[in-house]
Amino acid sequence: MGGDRAPTETVAGAVAASAQGVDVVLVGDESVLREQLRGLGADLPVVHAPDTIGMGDEAARAIRDKPDSSVAVCARLVKEGAAAGFVSAGSTGAAMASAAILIGRVAGVLRPTIATVLPTRGTSTIMLDSGANPEVKPEHLVQFGEMGAALAEIGLGIAHPRVALLNIGEEKGKGRPLEKAAYELLSMANVEFVGNVEGRDIAGDKADVIVTDGFTGNVFLKSIEGAGGLVMSLLDEALTAASERTRKEVMGLIEPIVHRMDYEETGGAFLLGVDGVVVIAHGSSGRRAIANALVLAYEGAERGLVSRIASKVTG
Repeated sequence: MGGDRAPTETVAGAVAASAQGVDVVLVGDESVLREQLRGLGADLPVVHAPDTIGMGDEAARAIRDKPDSSVAVCARLVKEGAAAGFVSAGSTGAAMASAAILIGRVAGVLRPTIATVLPTRGTSTIMLDSGANPEVKPEHLVQFGEMGAALAEIGLGIAHPRVALLNIGEEKGKGRPLEKAAYELLSMANVEFVGNVEGRDIAGDKADVIVTDGFTGNVFLKSIEGAGGLVMSLLDEALTAASERTRKEVMGLIEPIVHRMDYEETGGAFLLGVDGVVVIAHGSSGRRAIANALVLAYEGAERGLVSRIASKVTG
């Protein structure tokens, strides 16, 4: 029931994921969901959850006050073992709170973290935290590196992921006390730490996993999202005066790039550190993004993401 385009696009995405072999259960207002399914000529299992949590609700309190909200019911299904994980395009705070409160953390994990996969040169790069923890301690960043490395191993197929610390300079000793202390701890951690990287380095191939606090990570992600939109807008303006043939030729060249940069292609971001697979999808997700988010969750469950994180994390 969550997301700007729910329930029409979320249900359609679930049906598309089911067609790809994902075992999907819909959670929400049963009468509404059944009507959507009938319109698509599809039939998926539905668990009734009459309440929803709005974007303006205080997440932790809403989880307790609305036990029959769709996201809370999803979390309980995971906790009870009836589902391996859940996907939500609704309130990020509600998804995180339901996962932390109702599912619980992996033993030894200090803070769950949002891990976003960024399309970069070479293999993709995982950035975490992307918004779950605006304020962190050095030991949290170490665990983010460990959990990100686990995801890189099973999600990107990288045997020895390179872990870097986002900073204002590459040299050791740069940054706030947080980064300075985290640098020392990461140097001694059980990860392949390659030192500091700057924001401009993320588009390159200097690291497979980049760790930072959730405030910085979220600002960075929103900034590149806006920059990408600006580039496409300027390109569109430039092509307006071009001939139809030129427009087609240019768009043919850049279409694969646009496709790779499209957030709907990734589907969502893993919330790592909770004792179940949780994928947070973009609030404006359409059916393709929802389908890809469900496939992402399915792959995380199939490849043992939670157990891999449990084996990596040092408490």
